[in-house]
Amino acid sequence: MTTATPADRPPVDLRDPAQLLAALPYLIGFRPEKSVVLLGHRATGPGPGLDLGLVLRGDLPPREGRARQARALASRFAGSGYLGVTLVIVGGRRRPGSPPPHADFVDELAAALGDFGLPVVHALWAAGITAGAPWGCYVDEGCGGALPDPRATVMAAASTERGTVAFDSREELEALLAPRSPEALARRADRLARLSSSPWPGATCVGDAASVVRAAFDRQCRGEGPPTDEEAVLLARALKLPAVRDLCLAMAVPPDTAAAREAERLWLTLVQEIPPPERAEAAALLGFAAYMRGDGTLAGMALENALTAAPDHTLAALVKRVLDRGTPPEVLRGLAAAADPISGFGLDPVDFDADRAA
Repeated sequence: MTTATPADRPPVDLRDPAQLLAALPYLIGFRPEKSVVLLGHRATGPGPGLDLGLVLRGDLPPREGRARQARALASRFAGSGYLGVTLVIVGGRRRPGSPPPHADFVDELAAALGDFGLPVVHALWAAGITAGAPWGCYVDEGCGGALPDPRATVMAAASTERGTVAFDSREELEALLAPRSPEALARRADRLARLSSSPWPGATCVGDAASVVRAAFDRQCRGEGPPTDEEAVLLARALKLPAVRDLCLAMAVPPDTAAAREAERLWLTLVQEIPPPERAEAAALLGFAAYMRGDGTLAGMALENALTAAPDHTLAALVKRVLDRGTPPEVLRGLAAAADPISGFGLDPVDFDADRAA
């Protein structure tokens, strides 16, 4: 299983290996265990510095699967303007006087990257990403020490300010997307199956459906809890309308506003409250919003959720394909900019922020 994270996130000091290792939970979205992590480096501009691009995490493979996984991971950085890759292995115990564990796998990764003309900038190991965990380097025997507390790093502070949470495990993050009540989903699936026509007149369909979403947004802001069966069914039908979905995409930008954060929470709530296949609409919106915010892990999980609910979902497939390539979110920001949220929801994000601060 792999996790891809796009190249729009708070800065991390690439010159300090301990700080880079401690930042991994905030770069990935959860604390990695028994993992291999590849961090792609791009040029920052005319100077000699490097910037962080795609961050790719995979499970440590069995010995017989190392060569195959090395080629698969390395290929994700090919032809995308990368100048080099940092390799990180998380897990295992280092014996005194020996190199860090999984050194053979690191060699295979370096060879696979070399086939694409990509050098290894650094190869690091950590027993775990926790305060005091031992870490070291595969090339320099004198490089190593004990990790600082990941929660006390500059990366942690910057991520918290942006509203990004680092979970203790991938499973804890995945649990966010689980249904709140399977019984409620079954009732709503039955009602949706029996709803043969649109709930709104054709002449006012888009406006009426947008009003349903706006009302749900207002309830979300007031913290009124999950929708009723009737509200969930109407929201499921509203989000199926392309014009309404486009208006919802517009709520993802600017990504650091209070309105965008509340909209993302609404889509998460609806992923938990709407049955498949209709759930795919809310999951795709959640994936897009998380992607705009630079949270590639949540975005990837949400998009996989959408494609599980509706394998032919065009928007989810498009965003996931772009995310998997490590493309910066700005590339898809035009999808949100093409819609005007004011016309659909009567909501200007700037005014919303001012109202919330008052």
